[in-house]
Amino acid sequence: MLKSGALENNASSPIAKGLAIWEIVSVITSCLIAEWVVFAFVGRSKAVIAIPVILALGLMIISHRERGETLRDIGFRTDNLASAARVLLLATIGAVVLILLVAAYLSGYSIVLAPWRHRFFALPLWALFQQYALNGFINRRAQMAFGTGLPSILVAALAFSLVHLPNPFLAVLTLAGGLIWAAAYQRQPNLFALALSHTVVSITIALTVPTNWLSNLRVGFKYFG
Repeated sequence: MLKSGALENNASSPIAKGLAIWEIVSVITSCLIAEWVVFAFVGRSKAVIAIPVILALGLMIISHRERGETLRDIGFRTDNLASAARVLLLATIGAVVLILLVAAYLSGYSIVLAPWRHRFFALPLWALFQQYALNGFINRRAQMAFGTGLPSILVAALAFSLVHLPNPFLAVLTLAGGLIWAAAYQRQPNLFALALSHTVVSITIALTVPTNWLSNLRVGFKYFG
């Protein structure tokens, strides 16, 4: 359970709860705009796509400052790294085993490893950013609005799945992963441990699941071509 002063002090006011919900919606909307609107009408220029993402990041940073949340509150910390890793260990191992079984089934009961790509080296940083947005921000705001426990965990997981639509395979995977990571974060808020689990699971998927099932990991407007 998170026990930061920011959550305790801001969870009781109806205005604060409404603001927390608005912040969640704003961040998710920015992601959806980048995935759907920008790709559809502007093209695939990374510079243009970065605009709504930067705006969302700016909102999150301003929100943290206004609420007095420190990096430690958010989960950028090492004092509970071992505890958080223990919370995630069995779930991560279970996820890897399940992915391997599914990959073997989809490949005709034989796993063919995809080639290693240089972009995988950047995956830990990308996983850390996603976990920050998912748990360091959305999960925390959901707890302010709905309290600690299942409701806020569901909000975080559904938000994570939503931004991976309309890719059905990724939407299901991110819903399941979002539930596990959000629950783990509420027990031990450590983004580094979450990013490590996220990285291991993502690389396992990328290397073993047939690309035709992953649709090249495309989401949003890119999913259609």
